Amino acid sequence: MVPARMNDIQTCGIECPTDWVPLPLDPSDDVKRWAKRTAGDLRERNNAAGHKLNEGALRKDLRGWADDSRGRAPLYAFAFYPDGFDTALALLEVEVFRPDETLPHISLDRLADAFRADDFGPPHISHPELPIGPAVRLRQNFAADGSPRRGPGVLLQSVTYGIRPTATEDAVVVLVSWSLPGVDEEMEEAADSIVQTLTVGF
Repeated sequence: MVPARMNDIQTCGIECPTDWVPLPLDPSDDVKRWAKRTAGDLRERNNAAGHKLNEGALRKDLRGWADDSRGRAPLYAFAFYPDGFDTALALLEVEVFRPDETLPHISLDRLADAFRADDFGPPHISHPELPIGPAVRLRQNFAADGSPRRGPGVLLQSVTYGIRPTATEDAVVVLVSWSLPGVDEEMEEAADSIVQTLTVGF
């Protein structure tokens, strides 16, 4: 077991616009009660904007996305509910990775290799510099693997950021994925904007 280091990431923060709904990930969270309350909030927000939504459909969709993310246990997860939609159009998840015996050094190249998918050709890879440190960005499409939220045979589109924050050996990974066609540019812009808000503490 790798001992704890002084520069391990202890806290990680991210800021999302209000139409990205934070999902309950703590095992003690009451998902059913959360979904009921959140569906009511979304319905009220949409009523004010002139949209009528089915609150029952919202509750069901919220529970489904929460259960899906809880199965992977990321650090944070957000579902994208723009006005006028009672189903989430995208999912954003954040995770922190630490070196261990099997991977004592997490490089950007290792992150790119770990998260790349070649289902529809090689990903588009770039290396932006973020406020918290250097990153690798992968824009790629792949086939959904029987996800309960996506269904089999669905083309999943994604932007993945692997970040090596300055002054630590740990890494932060942000994944934004969507399956609705025709929103690629908007989703990429959203991902690129949100990832700029990442903060870490040691």
